Amino acid sequence: MLVLSALTATMLSFTVADNYFEISKHIEIFTSLYRELNVYYVDETQPGELMKAGIDAMLASLDPYTVYYPESKIEDSRFMTTGQYGGIGSLIQTIDGEVTISEPYEGYAAAKAGLIAGDIIMLIDGKSIKDKNQEEISEILKGQPGTSLEITVKRGDLEPFIVKIEREEVKIPDVPFFGMLDDKTGYIKLNGFTQTASSEVRSAFKDLKEKQGMKQLILDLRGNGGGLLKEAVNIVNFFVPKGTEIVSTKGKIEDWNKTHSALNEPLDGEIPLVVIVDGSSASASEIVSGALQDLDRAVVIGKETYGKGLVQQTKDLSYNTKLKLTVAKYYIPSGRCIQRLDYSHKTQNGKAQAVADSLIKPFKTKNGRDVYDGKGIRPDVEVELAEISHILNGLLLNNVLFKYATKFRLNQDSIASPEEFELSENEYKNFMAFASKYEFSYDTNTELLFEELKKVAEEERYLQGAEKDFDALYSKLKPEKETDLLKFKEEISEFLENEIVSRYYFQSGRIRYELDKDKAISKSKEVFNANYQQILAGK
Repeated sequence: MLVLSALTATMLSFTVADNYFEISKHIEIFTSLYRELNVYYVDETQPGELMKAGIDAMLASLDPYTVYYPESKIEDSRFMTTGQYGGIGSLIQTIDGEVTISEPYEGYAAAKAGLIAGDIIMLIDGKSIKDKNQEEISEILKGQPGTSLEITVKRGDLEPFIVKIEREEVKIPDVPFFGMLDDKTGYIKLNGFTQTASSEVRSAFKDLKEKQGMKQLILDLRGNGGGLLKEAVNIVNFFVPKGTEIVSTKGKIEDWNKTHSALNEPLDGEIPLVVIVDGSSASASEIVSGALQDLDRAVVIGKETYGKGLVQQTKDLSYNTKLKLTVAKYYIPSGRCIQRLDYSHKTQNGKAQAVADSLIKPFKTKNGRDVYDGKGIRPDVEVELAEISHILNGLLLNNVLFKYATKFRLNQDSIASPEEFELSENEYKNFMAFASKYEFSYDTNTELLFEELKKVAEEERYLQGAEKDFDALYSKLKPEKETDLLKFKEEISEFLENEIVSRYYFQSGRIRYELDKDKAISKSKEVFNANYQQILAGK
C-alpha cells in the first residue's frame, strides 16, 4: 500500500512537471513570436489589437462562453451580473444606414428627455457619427452616471433638434411585468438572472399572493438566456422544502464539485406552478425549469430549451481585464446534465457536435417519470408555434412594421390600453397603402422550389420550347404584396399592434398586449383546470 502511494505520488509529480514544462515552453514561443511580429512586420502593427485577436482565437477553440474582456469592455462584464450600466437607457438599431432609437427604457434618461422609438441620431455632442458603427455609438452613449451629453435628433419630417441628456445608472429589471390573468392565476415574466432576480421574483410573488389573491402561478422563462446560478437556486427554493437538493456542479478542480440545496423555508411549497420555456431559455432558466420538473414540483410547458449545462466563473486579470471561463457542468436533481453540444470533440472545421441520440440516457423524476439528458429541458406539455408567413418575415427584416409604428406614433398622442388596443379596418388599410409603396421583397417556398425546378429542367433539356409556359405559371405563383397583406392580415396585425403598443407603454406594454393571445399561457390555464396533478403523477 505504501509502495503504491509512493508510486502514485511520483507519477503525479512527473505529470505536473510535464504540464509546467509544456506551458512554459509555449508561453516562451508565443512571447518571442509576438515580439518579432511587432518589430519586423512590413506594416505598422497595433500590439493591443494583435494580442486581442490571438486571445480571442485561442478561446474560440474552446466554447462560446469562455470570453476575454479587455479594460474597454469591462462594463459588459458588470452588466451581465448586475444588469446595470451607466448610460441613457435605450436600445439602438441601425436602420437604412442610420442609427436609430429602437426602444427607450421606461423611466430612464432617454425616455425622460423625450426621445422616442424612431428618432434618428445625427450628432453626439456636436460631432458627426457617420463614420462610426452601431457598437461604437453605443459605447459613446454609455458613461459615468451624472455626466451629460447632447444628441442631435431627426424625427420624421421635423427639423433636427438637440436633446440634452444626463446619463444615469440604468438597471434592466429581471421581472419586467407581473400581474393577475384572472381571479386566481398569477403571472410573472422573468427575463434574466442578475443579482436582483430572486428578490424581484419574491416581491412579485408576495404581491400576487398576499394582495391580489393568487391561487396558482405561471412563471414565464421564455427568451431568458440565464445568468447567476445562485439566483436560480434561490428561485427554486421559493417552491421546494428547505434542504432539497437543487443542482450540483462537477469540474476539473475539486472546489467546483459542489451541491446546492435549498437553504430557506419555501414561500409556498404547495401552490400549483407552471413554468413556460422555449428554445431561448438557457442555463439558469434550465436549472429552474429542470429542477422543478425533476422534483415534480411544476409542469413545464412550451418548447424544448436551449441545452446549456455549463457553469462559468469570472476571474480578474491584470490591468483591469477579466476572463469569463467555463469551470464545470451542472446536474439537476434527477442526475442528468442537459448540455446539448460537445465542445471537447469538434469536427475538422471546428464545429461542436450535438450529443448523439444513441447516447441520450433516461433519468427518473421524484415521482418516477422519464426525463432525458443531453438535449435541454423537454416540456411536459409541448405548445406548437406557427411559423410566421414569408410576407411578415419580409416586413420585419425590412423594418416596415417599425417604420409604420414610428409614423403612427407621430400622428397620434395616445391609444387604448395594451389589453384593449387593436387597429381599426381603416388603420390597417393605411398600413397596407404604406407597405405596398415601400420597397421590400420576400421569397416564398413555392418560388424557391419553382426556380429549382426551372434550373433542373434546363439542365435536363426539358425547358426548351416550354419557356412561355414556365413564365406564365411563375407569374401566377409569384406573390403579390396587396394580396398577401390581406391574406395574412390577422398575423401581421398582431405584430404591428405589438410594435405600436410599445411606443406608448414600453416593454411592459408589449407583454400586457400578448397575454390574451398567447397560446402557451392559454395551455397553462387549461392544464391547471384539467390534468395538472395527473401530469406530475406520470398518469
